[in-house]
Amino acid sequence: MLVHPQFDPIAIQLGPIGIHWYGLMYLIGFLGVLFLGKWRIRRNPDCIVSEHDLDDMLFYGALGVILGGRLGYVLFYQPDYFLSHPLEIFAVWQGGMSFHGGFLGVLAAMWLFVRKRGKNWLAVMDFVAPLVPLGLGAGRLGNFINGELWGRATDLPWGVVFPQVDNVPRHPSQLYEFGLEGIALFLLLWIYSSKPRPVGAVSALFLIGYGASRFVVEFAREPDSFLGPLALGMSMGQWLSLPMVLVGLWMLQRALTARTS
Repeated sequence: MLVHPQFDPIAIQLGPIGIHWYGLMYLIGFLGVLFLGKWRIRRNPDCIVSEHDLDDMLFYGALGVILGGRLGYVLFYQPDYFLSHPLEIFAVWQGGMSFHGGFLGVLAAMWLFVRKRGKNWLAVMDFVAPLVPLGLGAGRLGNFINGELWGRATDLPWGVVFPQVDNVPRHPSQLYEFGLEGIALFLLLWIYSSKPRPVGAVSALFLIGYGASRFVVEFAREPDSFLGPLALGMSMGQWLSLPMVLVGLWMLQRALTARTS
């Protein structure tokens, strides 16, 4: 039986300022996008995005992640609570971010960016998609370090006891997501996008890969106590991920059909 180490949530203390692990993981994710994006741009002179574009895209994307992630959590997970406590919407330091909200926020931010620069939105998203998974993986490591978003009870040998919850071994679902949404999805998209693909195909594969990974891991993740299982016994994460898979399959079929027609 493994026991969660109960890490200090503050990674670095600089006088009165404490840098939390989760914030540090966000920073690692953004820097990863910058590093990988510039690496690709320098090796592809015909890239739709320039290094200057990437710097601006990172700013737009960061705003989309933070604003969309917070608003997504408010609207998808606890709308009644925040309707009664509207000022707490801005208390992001108390936790509460939604991937699906952040994803929608990034889509909106990139739409604003390409509209301003006169670029093809879907082609830009094909460039962005392979840069994202390692940042998602870093976020899941942050969840594990914080001892949050734990899994359901299990008798498997790698079950982890989270003392702040109870003394029951649980799936380390944060690490499952780190492996699937982070490492596996990154490798899949990085390899697939290393060769020219039809416009929209890489974005479609991201939707399918993330949606399927999240849908599967949700079976091992403890549902949010304030929501519990929803219709058909599925969690909110599964209901939000299912449309991603369906839209991704539709997009991939269209992209591949357009290439052969």
